[in-house]
Amino acid sequence: MHFQVRHLERIAYREAWALQKELVDARARDEIGDVLLVVEHAPVVTTGRKTPDSFLVGAEPGDSHGVFPDGTRFEVVDVERGGEATYHGPGQVVVYPICKLADDKHDLHGWMRALEQAGIDALAACGFEAGRREGATGIWTADGARKLASIGVAARRWVTYHGMALNFSTDLSHFAAIQPCGFEASVMTSVHAEMEAPPTREAFVERLVAALVAQLAGFRS
Repeated sequence: MHFQVRHLERIAYREAWALQKELVDARARDEIGDVLLVVEHAPVVTTGRKTPDSFLVGAEPGDSHGVFPDGTRFEVVDVERGGEATYHGPGQVVVYPICKLADDKHDLHGWMRALEQAGIDALAACGFEAGRREGATGIWTADGARKLASIGVAARRWVTYHGMALNFSTDLSHFAAIQPCGFEASVMTSVHAEMEAPPTREAFVERLVAALVAQLAGFRS
């Protein structure tokens, strides 16, 4: 059975987070099949389990809000995924696979490598060569100098949630408010910043969904 792909368009982060947890519980009970959520969020910063206290630029540890360079305030949401702080906002393609892992595939590191490969494959289908950077989860330019996508996952009863945020036409200035995944904000880039003739968002999403279905097939129960 294929993933049920649900395109939610722009949705508040907390709403998508709550939906993921509902779907995880339903999938664990085998009430539904695997689901792939494709979303975009209003500006927000999320923090994973490895986030240091100093991630928020110009703020005190424990602050629940930060300020973008243009003066706009944003919420900080602490979540249960792995990794450090990352930004979500307009222009990103965010995917959340809710997938029950097969008994012999309880391997979240392998799962993240498959997510990376799906993004690399989708970008290759659009004529752009992306790759990995040793020791750093995510999707990078082929030389490993600039980061296109952040990945952070979690699992409950071996049902996955959270996922990947890929910068498609993102306002990269917003990353300056944090230390994204522990790096300097200048490391972040986007498809539009890297490609002279980027595909449409719809065309890229279609290729990314196809690549995810192919790469994740071997993990599914």
